Amino acid sequence: MGRNLIIVINPGSTSTKLAVFEKDNLLFEKTVRHSAEELQMFARITDQFHFRKDVIVRELRNFGIDFSCVAAVVGRGGLVKPIESGIYKVNELMKRDLINSPFGEHASNLGALIADDLASELSDIPAFIVDPVVVDELDDVARLSGHPEINRLSIFHALNHKAVARLYAASSGSNYESLNLIVAHMGGGISIGAHRNGRVVDVNNALGGEGPFSPERSGGLPSKQLVELCFSGKYTRKEIIEMLVGKGGMIAYLGTNDFKEICKRSENGDPKAQLIIDAASYQVAKDIGGMATVLKGKVDAIILTGGMAYQESFIEKIKSRVNFIAKVVVYPGEDEMKALAFNAYLALQGKINIKEYL
Repeated sequence: MGRNLIIVINPGSTSTKLAVFEKDNLLFEKTVRHSAEELQMFARITDQFHFRKDVIVRELRNFGIDFSCVAAVVGRGGLVKPIESGIYKVNELMKRDLINSPFGEHASNLGALIADDLASELSDIPAFIVDPVVVDELDDVARLSGHPEINRLSIFHALNHKAVARLYAASSGSNYESLNLIVAHMGGGISIGAHRNGRVVDVNNALGGEGPFSPERSGGLPSKQLVELCFSGKYTRKEIIEMLVGKGGMIAYLGTNDFKEICKRSENGDPKAQLIIDAASYQVAKDIGGMATVLKGKVDAIILTGGMAYQESFIEKIKSRVNFIAKVVVYPGEDEMKALAFNAYLALQGKINIKEYL
């Protein structure tokens, strides 16, 4: 048997997802959840490298993969420099940027690093990333923050945004490049983007303190109060950052980042959980409304996706506020694994260009 398998690695903030595809057909998929307690022993994201890789190798061996048949390993893209959409071969410059993290830390940084490490062990096969979280297609007007010292950055769930947008376009008999869409990815972090004719022209920085709060991120906080907190002497810089990403949002309010559990508490009458769910759905809906103005009200569809989209009661709260804008389509979870594998398959077939990270 020749090399026809593709290993897909997708480290998220609270999970490690992996899959094996034969060409573009799914053979195996597994999501390993990580609790906040499990990850708190690691000071930096890159410190999780061996922990996450060991999880991946163990699950692949349990599946019984024939490593001699692997043609490529593809990882979710992380916080590299802003680049255009596409597939990139992992190189030394990319690895250095992900390890040193000059553009920020996120679990997705581990995708390319683990993919390259596995590929090097298997010898002479490529490692790729596809549509990393720093895909930048913003309109110039969307880059201004309100002060020249601070520019708005494009950091969002680009891979799933693009995948579900193209999935919707295909299902409706349209081309992604001809539609105006609002996509809300709701998971460990939440990103809401305005897609105009195939480009994400505005989106909240889902890692940098913009947008709705999520299971473990605070989202956009009142800036003056945040500054006062920073200089209060009560917290270190690291602790403040963790308030924004990792220990903010629902875990700060309720002590858990398990959104399914939070929704269950709400449905069982827990008043605090009910308030948090109401506030989260309110903030998501409000940002969707904002993106409708970016598209001047010409919205073909609103797409709700990500892990939080499995919770129907939460989705209904959002729909009740935004369905006057456009029809609402729900794709629970994400199509990221298939999108990663399919791009790698097309690249191996020479059907799409492999880009170089410079």
